[in-house]
Amino acid sequence: MNARGRHPMWRYGLLGLPLAFVALPLYVLLPNHYARSFGVPLASLGALLLGARLFDALIDPLLGRWVDRLFGAGDLANAAQVPLRTGAPRVLRFAFVACALLALGFILLFFPPVRGNALLVWAALCLLLTYSAYSAVSVAHQSWGARLGGDAVQRSRIVAWREGLGLLGVLLAAVLPLLGGLLLSTSVFCLSLALACWAWAYAQQPSEALAYAQQNQQAVTQATQPGAQTAAALAHASSALAAPSARPSAALTLPFSRPAFRRLLAVFVLNGIASAIPATLVLFFVQDRLQAPATSESIFLALYFAAAALSMPLWLRAVARLGLERVWLAGMLLAVGVFAFASQLGAGDSTAFALVCVLSGAALGGDLLVPGALLTGVIQRAGDAGHAEGAYLGWWNFATKLNLALAAGLALPLLQAFGYSPGARSAEALQALMLAYCALPCTLKLIASYALFTHPVEGNLV
Repeated sequence: MNARGRHPMWRYGLLGLPLAFVALPLYVLLPNHYARSFGVPLASLGALLLGARLFDALIDPLLGRWVDRLFGAGDLANAAQVPLRTGAPRVLRFAFVACALLALGFILLFFPPVRGNALLVWAALCLLLTYSAYSAVSVAHQSWGARLGGDAVQRSRIVAWREGLGLLGVLLAAVLPLLGGLLLSTSVFCLSLALACWAWAYAQQPSEALAYAQQNQQAVTQATQPGAQTAAALAHASSALAAPSARPSAALTLPFSRPAFRRLLAVFVLNGIASAIPATLVLFFVQDRLQAPATSESIFLALYFAAAALSMPLWLRAVARLGLERVWLAGMLLAVGVFAFASQLGAGDSTAFALVCVLSGAALGGDLLVPGALLTGVIQRAGDAGHAEGAYLGWWNFATKLNLALAAGLALPLLQAFGYSPGARSAEALQALMLAYCALPCTLKLIASYALFTHPVEGNLV
């Protein structure tokens, strides 16, 4: 049995469930919860979230560099041999401590013991703790997956397990508050986080993936090249998988020296902002534009994330036939069409919005599956596999957090400036909400689609 067979991918991917579980309340429910339950003004809330998320984004590259050091690039210095051990146990210990801090921060954030002016200070401190712990776990987990490598389909499968189980976590986070409130949701989150840590401890280690890849390469080269040529080819292939001793440690800014990474990051940022804005505003849109009952909110969120999860196998098949970039482009264009349709909806159009949730959820499946797989490919082709994944993932998560920070820090104050506030029913306020929720994301996704089409990362899209 090979290395992959001994370690089912779900063991690695399971941590995606509690990480996504906590992400939905943090990035989608929290603004609405603090605005409606505690009366926090939108402008103050937007400034708070902007500051906390910018801090969170800024520490991601440093966390990525630290994860690379924990893995220990020097352990992979000998390119001619399979490494007997890596820094994986150190990474696991680091991640498990961060998981404990994440659970603590989440509890303190959603069950604050203070009110009034002190609430903003308390929320700021809890956000810093929760975001920092979340970032530490995420960077470590994604770096681990990137080090498992593989071809386009294999990379897509690794991401699909992580993101697919993450979508299951989002579904739970969307439904459980309706069934049992925040207390039940928090309990399930903490339990799933502990279970995921246990599973990750027994997941495939990057050193095993490297050994498996080297064994495959050796079989190929022995079948095609005799004698000394075989040894030379094997050494060359191994050096692409392990960091040679002559290579300096990855600098913090190393990823930006790779043109393919810069192109990919530009598309990822544009598309990410386009996705983050409606995620921030969806509950306001449902409550005020559609004027739907409160019970429908969880149903809409469940439809959205269930469609994303169910679309994963279809996107995986499409990747095998069309390639990663064509699939991502198709997902973005699908989202544009869906949000253009959503812009025509108004009060009472709940059934039509359910269709919007299903189709935009399917588009989300492509957004979740493709970029991470493309990033792993960029790392491999740049020769940075095995020693710089953390540096790449640190900046990658920085971009993700920047998207979310801009969505909350700009969209919410702008909505207030144009006359919208929670509960507004005037035509001008609802028009501003529609433009922010539908038109702005469509514009950004079209720009991202054009950038991907004209500057592909892996090849020609035509």
